[in-house]
Amino acid sequence: MTDACTPLARDEAVHDELVHYAVADSVATITLDSPANRNALSRRLVTELVGHLERAGEDGDVRVVLVESSGRVFCSGADLAEATTEGMEVGARRIVDLQRLIATLDKPVVTKNLGAVRAGGIGIVAAADVAVSAEDATFALTEVKLGLAAAIISLTVHHRMSPRAAALTTLGGEVFSGAEAAAYGLVTRAVPADRLDDEVAAICASLATGAAQGLRESKRILNRDLLARIDALGDEMATTSARLFASDEAREAMNAFLSRKK
Repeated sequence: MTDACTPLARDEAVHDELVHYAVADSVATITLDSPANRNALSRRLVTELVGHLERAGEDGDVRVVLVESSGRVFCSGADLAEATTEGMEVGARRIVDLQRLIATLDKPVVTKNLGAVRAGGIGIVAAADVAVSAEDATFALTEVKLGLAAAIISLTVHHRMSPRAAALTTLGGEVFSGAEAAAYGLVTRAVPADRLDDEVAAICASLATGAAQGLRESKRILNRDLLARIDALGDEMATTSARLFASDEAREAMNAFLSRKK
């Protein structure tokens, strides 16, 4: 029998995580690893992600936080299976809080995505201070196709994207590339997929040379308007999201989508 303090027990606990945490060279790497639902924002994944972000914020050895995924899908958005059975009243507010945490963390947050980012996952990318994508990665604000609206993630997405790009992608709900995401202002930089790791490593290494106070105070200045937007509109957008998820039209569309996936 092993107790909770043994290496075996710790390894099993890490294996059971949906989100992993590691630190090297002043960079905390947080890895989304829930392939069964394409890293959807389930209650459990969001809880683990928030916990690791808070851990990185408190870790004196960390200067930069990198959020990535273990596979090609960065995040598929809200967990529709949970939303159809439990609603989004609590979940919507937790995703608002997640975006606020990323924006207010005292350390720069970088996102790296090789492949697909959908709906709510785009909110994580938009909340980050620096976002690097593969040129051929795919993005889509798919909410409109399901009778929903990109409400809670509009808090960060509309802060980053130009109004024309936001209207095109939000109302159309169509797929756009990493290169287009960079042109729209959603991501900082898009590079060929085979250069993504090196590009992100170089950016993180550069950010990690900043002094803790300098990084903290610079980020507060940079994100002042974003934070004001989240605080002013967060409750309204969460209420709107929960109302739309509970509507008959959206429930029918989500159930049809989930049935097609089976």
